[in-house]
Amino acid sequence: MKSAGVIPASWSPQLLSAARIVIAFLYMSHGLQKLFAYPGDGTGHTVALGSIFGAAGIIETFGGGLILIGLGTRFAAFVCCGEMAVAYFMFHASGGFWPILNHGEIVVAFCFFFLYVAAAGPGPWSVDAAMSKAD
Repeated sequence: MKSAGVIPASWSPQLLSAARIVIAFLYMSHGLQKLFAYPGDGTGHTVALGSIFGAAGIIETFGGGLILIGLGTRFAAFVCCGEMAVAYFMFHASGGFWPILNHGEIVVAFCFFFLYVAAAGPGPWSVDAAMSKAD
């Protein structure tokens, strides 16, 4: 059945890949900021690697990088989804029910997007897709 929308339904796989790339880049920047203070505000403040924030920075940087290139995407997205769920309940939920008020809206958005990618896969523009074609 043809899509009645403005964007043809046949573009869905490519748009999934494009969204995965952009959102992974945004997510990865949170980890890079924690670990390397880049991009940063000039203070050079980083987190201790052995802290919960250090663990989050590692997951965000390297998990985000894997999702960005689409390598081991489903597993990486599942781990990153879990990290965002933990972050929400540890640091945001105590601030009230509404994510806009507890400053957790981006955490919720990352969590559910990564859950979707874990289920849907990376799309055609990914290392995973290239490797499956080579088989």
